[in-house]
Amino acid sequence: MRVLLSTYGTRGDVEPALALAVRLRALGADVRVCAPPDYVERLAEVGVPMVSIGQPINGGPPPGPGFAAELIAAQFDEVPVVAEGCDAVVAAGTLAVAVAVRSVAEKLGIPYYYAACSPIDLRSPHDPPPRGAGEPSTLDMSDLPALREMRNAGLWQRFGDPVNSQRAAIGLPPVDHIVDYACTDRPWLAADPVVVPLLRGQEAVQTGAWILPDERPLSVELEAFLDAGSPPVYVGFGSLHAPVDAARVAVEAIRAQGRRVLLSRGWADLALIDDRGDCFAVGEANHQALFGRVAAIVHHGGAGTTHTATRAGAPQVVIPQGMDQPYFAGRVAELGVGAAHDGPTPTFDSLSAALATALARETRARAAAVAGTIRTDGAAVAAELLLDAVSREKPSVPA
Repeated sequence: MRVLLSTYGTRGDVEPALALAVRLRALGADVRVCAPPDYVERLAEVGVPMVSIGQPINGGPPPGPGFAAELIAAQFDEVPVVAEGCDAVVAAGTLAVAVAVRSVAEKLGIPYYYAACSPIDLRSPHDPPPRGAGEPSTLDMSDLPALREMRNAGLWQRFGDPVNSQRAAIGLPPVDHIVDYACTDRPWLAADPVVVPLLRGQEAVQTGAWILPDERPLSVELEAFLDAGSPPVYVGFGSLHAPVDAARVAVEAIRAQGRRVLLSRGWADLALIDDRGDCFAVGEANHQALFGRVAAIVHHGGAGTTHTATRAGAPQVVIPQGMDQPYFAGRVAELGVGAAHDGPTPTFDSLSAALATALARETRARAAAVAGTIRTDGAAVAAELLLDAVSREKPSVPA
């Protein structure tokens, strides 16, 4: 069986697809992944064939006026070649890419599936009627139906014309609602039901989070820092730009709590503010091995980081920068495993208050308790479900 997985975005968008690819291959499927060129080395690490599509996410030129049309055109030009002959196509992550990938699958007559890592993109019968792309709104970031409609309006404004132009070129009718079309009427939710419960009325197949077990050791230098004192507080913003002055604010606030600091450079290239021995900067590291050894985790609220931190039983401070991150910040607070920072830019006072909550004894106890409830088999569940679904759709071959 041949399966094509397609994703585009930051590390948090690509890692779930990689986890599913590895599980599918273990079940005997022939799998390849379409992703941005940033991830060639990562996919090579686990032996998954990759087709590089689009511009680099990190370090490439900032998106210009023609970015939307170029991104969509690249999907329509390159995905058909690798999708030809596949038994299934799975899109994960960026909806603008997913709508193009589903269009290709529709043209080729291939079963298509969409997987989300948060419920923002999953429609519910209790959602309000769609708003027009130009309608102003006052948006509560915890109001998921309104957030979905805002996202569809934004996606339509940027990608609607390029998508429908490409669809017309291959003989397909236009689509009116990018979110609905990309997600299908029964999407998959690649998230743990404790961390991300389905909302009332949502129709989705919830598999658990797609996380690939990571056996990489921590560096000798990082091990030495961890062993040299009490557990530090980890700070990192993953594949995002960090808030202005984030490193200084974090280091000073964490020091004021009497804690050491472990600063993840990330794509923002955060740097230490001085050469004192209570701080250490780290590049790429195995979060699964690291997060269980820190006092708390200060992060941006990406789906992958939130799941990994929750599985590790580490208290969290989430400083959401946008997208679905306010939702995950809220979930961390609701679960009692940490604090949701109010807004994307911390100050010494605001971060100190959040750290006080995260470092409290009762928060650590709650985080440890919740950790034991988190599933670890999401990618394996999804791989088996996908192969079963495709097998049922394939016509039987006469003996």
